[in-house]
Amino acid sequence: MTQPTPNPQHTALSLAASGVPVLPLRRGKVPFGNCPACADNACSGRPNMKTPGPCRCAAPCHGWAAATTDPAVIVSPPWAAAWRQAVCIAYHPGGAGLTVLDLDDADAVDWARTALPATRTVPTTRGEHWIYQGATRSVNAVRPGVDIKSAMAYARWLGPGTGTMAALPDAVRALAVKEPSPAPRAPQTLSGLLTGGQGECPHRTPVFLERGIAMAVQRIAEAPSAVHATVYRTFLAVLSRHGRCGCLTDTHVTRLFTAAQAKGETLRHCTDAWTNARTTLGL
Repeated sequence: MTQPTPNPQHTALSLAASGVPVLPLRRGKVPFGNCPACADNACSGRPNMKTPGPCRCAAPCHGWAAATTDPAVIVSPPWAAAWRQAVCIAYHPGGAGLTVLDLDDADAVDWARTALPATRTVPTTRGEHWIYQGATRSVNAVRPGVDIKSAMAYARWLGPGTGTMAALPDAVRALAVKEPSPAPRAPQTLSGLLTGGQGECPHRTPVFLERGIAMAVQRIAEAPSAVHATVYRTFLAVLSRHGRCGCLTDTHVTRLFTAAQAKGETLRHCTDAWTNARTTLGL
């Protein structure tokens, strides 16, 4: 006899009741896009994002930052509409005081079994989620096939898993802050990355520049995967519009770098992506 498919909204309510912030995911297993009022981050985002703002939108906008434990929100009309289109449930591990080690293949699982203390595990399509008690930074690609999902990130809910949850080990915390050894290079300041733009801004008003930077930050923040490529393409798009007019400032570049680093990119990777984008455009 075929078992009925669990109602995602009911599952979400159960998780929320246990203190796990949840949100719906649409086709592609990504968060729902922002509503018109929040488009281009016009509302400045949810209060629990890295750069908090006044957003009080009733819809599940702003990706992981929309995750909630409030049952009234979960069953509200805007969220009910999203649940009807949802393909699965996500949760915000950091908001529940958890860290998910996303092991994407058999080699990564073998490494974890050797290097880390056993904890609760959840099978995934290609590997496993190892869930630890305790929150930390979210960083992608800390090792081949290994992502850390905790603060400012979401993970798919794939079931409660098996095993006893262990405390987040120092080895995982170290991976979350570890920087790769930089290649020899001349020191670069942000100002040094901005040389070359001396023309007139084609947009003629700071409002359009601000909107462009906000859109770029949102594009990076909502990247579900391929973060390296997304950061490079976003930097390329910003520079193609403003790299020659001289209107970009250190503040703008810092916002872009901050968004990229919040997704796990290192300062070195950000600098390389920016420099490569400038080279591609001949700046």
